[in-house]
Amino acid sequence: MDSSQLFGIAMIAYLLAAALYLGLFLFKTERIGLVCTLLALAGTCVLTAAIGLRWRESYQMGIGHAPLTNMYESLVFFAWCTSCFYLALEYRFKTRVMGVFVMSFVAIAMAYASFSDRIDSKINPLIPALQSNWLIAHVVTCFIGYAAFAVAGALGLMYLLKQSAENRPSRDGQGLTESLPPLPLIDDLIHKTIVFGFLWLSAGIITGAVWANEAWGTYWSWDPKETWSIITWFLYALTLHARFTRGWRGRRIAWLAMIGFVAVFFTYFGVNFLLSGLHSYGSA
Repeated sequence: MDSSQLFGIAMIAYLLAAALYLGLFLFKTERIGLVCTLLALAGTCVLTAAIGLRWRESYQMGIGHAPLTNMYESLVFFAWCTSCFYLALEYRFKTRVMGVFVMSFVAIAMAYASFSDRIDSKINPLIPALQSNWLIAHVVTCFIGYAAFAVAGALGLMYLLKQSAENRPSRDGQGLTESLPPLPLIDDLIHKTIVFGFLWLSAGIITGAVWANEAWGTYWSWDPKETWSIITWFLYALTLHARFTRGWRGRRIAWLAMIGFVAVFFTYFGVNFLLSGLHSYGSA
């Protein structure tokens, strides 16, 4: 069995998990909750093995690099980081219904990586700019931050749905959101998740700047990817600043968490396909 087959198994596990989390959310069938978690955990374990096997395969081919260098590998790694982060939250707060908002991102990322004809899934030699020991440090720190922001965006959506239901004059139609965690808990989770992601994104920008100086002779070149990274960083910095100094909570922070994830999505995905620059190899 090769890594591509394991990636396919992981994708199926995540799709099933996302579907069952949706069933848990819609029908409140608690007995499938454990199955949801086990499927998500199984998918993450299989994906871990697949990433490790792909790394080994690259060495067997005489290429020898971490599987973090193109769009396919980065999507897979994003799915892995996001699922790990979510499972840790679920274990800590014992609220499985959050999975419908998070595991959908994971399943979509894996499905797009597997089926999109725009993405090359082959193991290719590294271009000179990627042949650096900073590769793993930069990609890992950035994607842990991206995963946290994906979860924060999902939590923001969860907050807005629950608040909207609670603000209705009657309780008709509120059944779907009754199983969601209390609003103060969701708000606290959004804040903590953004802080966690912000720290990792900051580390990713720093390691990227050091790597850029090594590869291109400058710490910052205002490449589209770099520009959007700093825009995203400032957006989350302003979000945290507004909370600490202005006391922003609840709906405002939920919206900012969702807007921030849109910025993350464009930084990671949109720039690669819509804008050309030094990071254009990311779409290969």
